[in-house]
Amino acid sequence: MKKINENLMIFAWIVALVATLGSLYFSEVRMYEPCKLCWVQRIFMYPMVIILFIGIAIKDTKAVYYTTVLSLIGFIISTYHYSIQKVDALQQSAPSCGQVTCTGAYIDWLGFVTIPFLAGIAFLIIFITSIIVWKKMKEE
Repeated sequence: MKKINENLMIFAWIVALVATLGSLYFSEVRMYEPCKLCWVQRIFMYPMVIILFIGIAIKDTKAVYYTTVLSLIGFIISTYHYSIQKVDALQQSAPSCGQVTCTGAYIDWLGFVTIPFLAGIAFLIIFITSIIVWKKMKEE
Protein backbone atom coordinates (compact mmCIF):
# COMPACT_ATOMS: atom_id res chain seq x y z
CA MET A 1 0.00 0.00 0.00
CA LYS A 2 1.32 3.43 -0.91
CA LYS A 3 1.86 5.81 2.00
CA ILE A 4 -0.59 8.39 0.55
CA ASN A 5 -3.36 5.78 0.41
CA GLU A 6 -2.59 4.65 3.94
CA ASN A 7 -2.70 8.25 5.19
CA LEU A 8 -6.01 8.89 3.40
CA MET A 9 -7.49 5.74 4.90
CA ILE A 10 -6.27 6.76 8.37
CA PHE A 11 -7.89 10.16 7.85
CA ALA A 12 -11.19 8.52 6.83
CA TRP A 13 -10.94 6.19 9.84
CA ILE A 14 -10.45 9.16 12.18
CA VAL A 15 -13.51 10.89 10.69
CA ALA A 16 -15.60 7.72 11.11
CA LEU A 17 -14.31 7.25 14.67
CA VAL A 18 -15.07 10.85 15.67
CA ALA A 19 -18.56 10.59 14.13
CA THR A 20 -19.19 7.33 15.97
CA LEU A 21 -17.94 8.68 19.30
CA GLY A 22 -19.89 11.90 18.73
CA SER A 23 -23.14 10.02 18.18
CA LEU A 24 -22.50 7.94 21.30
CA TYR A 25 -21.76 11.12 23.25
CA PHE A 26 -25.07 12.67 22.20
CA SER A 27 -27.07 9.55 23.07
CA GLU A 28 -25.24 8.18 26.11
CA VAL A 29 -23.85 11.29 27.82
CA ARG A 30 -26.26 14.05 26.75
CA MET A 31 -29.14 11.51 26.79
CA TYR A 32 -30.53 12.58 23.38
CA GLU A 33 -32.68 9.70 22.20
CA PRO A 34 -31.95 9.03 18.50
CA CYS A 35 -34.82 9.02 16.02
CA LYS A 36 -35.22 6.23 13.47
CA LEU A 37 -33.28 8.07 10.77
CA CYS A 38 -30.42 8.68 13.22
CA TRP A 39 -30.31 4.94 13.90
CA VAL A 40 -30.16 4.21 10.17
CA GLN A 41 -27.27 6.66 9.80
CA ARG A 42 -25.47 4.91 12.65
CA ILE A 43 -25.94 1.58 10.87
CA PHE A 44 -23.92 2.97 7.95
CA MET A 45 -21.30 4.86 10.02
CA TYR A 46 -20.31 2.40 12.75
CA PRO A 47 -19.09 -0.45 10.49
CA MET A 48 -16.77 1.94 8.64
CA VAL A 49 -14.67 2.33 11.79
CA ILE A 50 -14.03 -1.42 11.78
CA ILE A 51 -13.70 -1.81 8.00
CA LEU A 52 -11.17 1.02 7.70
CA PHE A 53 -9.23 -0.16 10.75
CA ILE A 54 -8.89 -3.68 9.32
CA GLY A 55 -7.98 -2.28 5.89
CA ILE A 56 -5.24 -0.15 7.44
CA ALA A 57 -4.00 -2.96 9.68
CA ILE A 58 -3.63 -5.49 6.86
CA LYS A 59 -2.64 -2.81 4.34
CA ASP A 60 -5.57 -3.57 2.02
CA THR A 61 -6.85 -0.55 0.14
CA LYS A 62 -9.79 -2.58 -1.17
CA ALA A 63 -11.59 -1.66 2.05
CA VAL A 64 -12.50 1.60 0.34
CA TYR A 65 -14.86 -0.31 -1.97
CA TYR A 66 -17.07 -0.89 1.05
CA THR A 67 -16.64 2.53 2.61
CA THR A 68 -17.51 4.23 -0.68
CA VAL A 69 -20.87 2.46 -0.81
CA LEU A 70 -21.63 2.83 2.90
CA SER A 71 -20.72 6.52 2.97
CA LEU A 72 -22.75 7.30 -0.16
CA ILE A 73 -25.88 5.66 1.23
CA GLY A 74 -25.29 7.30 4.62
CA PHE A 75 -24.84 10.70 2.95
CA ILE A 76 -28.13 10.32 1.06
CA ILE A 77 -29.97 9.43 4.28
CA SER A 78 -28.32 12.32 6.17
CA THR A 79 -29.25 14.74 3.39
CA TYR A 80 -32.86 13.59 3.49
CA HIS A 81 -32.93 13.80 7.29
CA TYR A 82 -31.43 17.30 7.27
CA SER A 83 -33.90 18.36 4.57
CA ILE A 84 -36.93 17.30 6.57
CA GLN A 85 -35.53 19.24 9.54
CA LYS A 86 -34.89 22.46 7.63
CA VAL A 87 -37.33 22.62 4.67
CA ASP A 88 -40.84 23.55 5.81
CA ALA A 89 -42.56 21.90 2.85
CA LEU A 90 -40.85 18.59 3.62
CA GLN A 91 -41.62 18.76 7.34
CA GLN A 92 -45.34 18.49 6.57
CA SER A 93 -44.89 15.32 4.51
CA ALA A 94 -42.23 13.73 6.74
CA PRO A 95 -43.08 10.19 7.84
CA SER A 96 -43.74 9.46 11.48
CA CYS A 97 -40.52 8.42 13.16
CA GLY A 98 -41.85 6.96 16.37
CA GLN A 99 -41.33 8.40 19.86
CA VAL A 100 -38.69 10.89 18.75
CA THR A 101 -39.58 12.98 15.74
CA CYS A 102 -37.14 13.07 12.84
CA THR A 103 -37.97 16.73 12.18
CA GLY A 104 -36.82 17.85 15.62
CA ALA A 105 -33.29 19.03 16.30
CA TYR A 106 -31.54 18.55 19.62
CA ILE A 107 -28.83 20.95 18.53
CA ASP A 108 -29.03 23.85 16.07
CA TRP A 109 -25.67 25.56 16.18
CA LEU A 110 -25.38 28.76 14.12
CA GLY A 111 -28.92 28.14 12.86
CA PHE A 112 -27.97 25.30 10.51
CA VAL A 113 -25.66 22.76 12.18
CA THR A 114 -27.74 19.82 13.41
CA ILE A 115 -26.80 16.21 14.14
CA PRO A 116 -27.80 14.99 10.63
CA PHE A 117 -25.73 17.86 9.17
CA LEU A 118 -22.69 16.70 11.14
CA ALA A 119 -23.27 13.10 10.04
CA GLY A 120 -23.68 14.21 6.43
CA ILE A 121 -20.37 16.09 6.50
CA ALA A 122 -18.63 13.01 7.95
CA PHE A 123 -20.18 10.74 5.29
CA LEU A 124 -19.17 13.19 2.55
CA ILE A 125 -15.56 13.41 3.78
CA ILE A 126 -15.30 9.61 3.95
CA PHE A 127 -16.88 9.26 0.50
CA ILE A 128 -14.49 11.75 -1.12
CA THR A 129 -11.48 10.22 0.63
CA SER A 130 -12.54 6.71 -0.45
CA ILE A 131 -12.96 7.84 -4.07
CA ILE A 132 -9.48 9.41 -4.04
CA VAL A 133 -7.94 6.18 -2.70
CA TRP A 134 -9.93 4.17 -5.26
CA LYS A 135 -8.59 6.34 -8.12
CA LYS A 136 -5.02 6.12 -6.82
CA MET A 137 -5.36 2.32 -6.67
CA LYS A 138 -6.35 2.23 -10.35
CA GLU A 139 -3.29 4.33 -11.23
CA GLU A 140 -0.95 1.78 -9.62
